[in-house]
Amino acid sequence: MSDLIRILLADDQALVRGALAALLGLEGDLEVVAEVGRGDEVVTRARETRAQVCLLDIEMPGLDGIAAAAAVRDGLPGVRSLIVTTFGRPGYLRRALEAGASGFVVKDTPARELAEAVRRVHAGLRVVDPSLAMESLLDGANPLTEREQEVLRVALGGSTVAVIAAAVHLSQGTVRNHLSSAIGKTGTSTRAAAARVAQERGWL
Repeated sequence: MSDLIRILLADDQALVRGALAALLGLEGDLEVVAEVGRGDEVVTRARETRAQVCLLDIEMPGLDGIAAAAAVRDGLPGVRSLIVTTFGRPGYLRRALEAGASGFVVKDTPARELAEAVRRVHAGLRVVDPSLAMESLLDGANPLTEREQEVLRVALGGSTVAVIAAAVHLSQGTVRNHLSSAIGKTGTSTRAAAARVAQERGWL
């Protein structure tokens, strides 16, 4: 059948990939044509297998799902991507849509709804988990600048200002300024707490 919707699955957990492939394979109009465990393999495999919809997990080696969605948008015009993740954070939703993803659903979505999401995305529509969409509206946009996000990512590991400065190629004074600003924006009192809150909200 030529009207099958061709799907690529990208998830670093083989068990999850297998389960999704089995569930989607039960649908008469869907066909899983590729499975990858790394974000940086998505575009190449999608091109090779002529996938039409890429289902992307967020946390993967190589490239995360949001970066992979941007790579699909830039490298494969006409191919749609749908984020399917455990991490239902409003900040992730906003970033995914900005990166060109056509949809965002969480992994506990019922199989029938996931299949319908694939069909809708393939048809050029946008699909967003309704509770996340509402949270995203209430939560507002990511208030952190790119530099603030950069220093907080390094700060997540408990690094000192000197280590952060070396990692992001900035002076220690500049790093302190970025951290101070991020602490204010997250309503916290330490860089570790600011990094944790930013991560929880999907801002990193």
